[in-house]
Amino acid sequence: MGYGVYRDLAKRLKHRIQVTTDGHRAYLTAVPIAFGNDIDYATIVKLYGEEKDRIEQRYSPPSEVIGALCAVIKGNPDPRHISTSFIERQNLTMRMQMRRFTRLTNGFSKKIDNLQWAIALHFMHYNFCRIHKALRMTPAMKAGLSTRLWEIDDIVDLIENESN
Repeated sequence: MGYGVYRDLAKRLKHRIQVTTDGHRAYLTAVPIAFGNDIDYATIVKLYGEEKDRIEQRYSPPSEVIGALCAVIKGNPDPRHISTSFIERQNLTMRMQMRRFTRLTNGFSKKIDNLQWAIALHFMHYNFCRIHKALRMTPAMKAGLSTRLWEIDDIVDLIENESN
């Protein structure tokens, strides 16, 4: 996917948003290209303590987090909301619910189109069809994007209408 998809998202948003990323350099270019100057953007980089005697642990963090460096990149982000916790939780949910993202698995997509469709279906279901315990409604309803709980048939109808 090119940046055009993200520019399209930026045009559809009703309100200015705040984005926080880790220190990966690609985000420093991608976020401003996608959102221009109409964004509050910050980075957070975790600082780790010294390595202790540890047996090789393949998927564990290097050591305990002892701090974090926050930097404002664009706009005026609210310091209370500079965090990657929400996206980390979303990534964990996606890995746990979609076999394609489970580590050490053979449930992968051979074609990028299939992976994109799988991700799109996951997020449509997650945001429009599933009532979240903390919200007591779907995220789409909470955001004002929908006034009702969607069914799987509604998603299928979207796909059918798109392909016609």
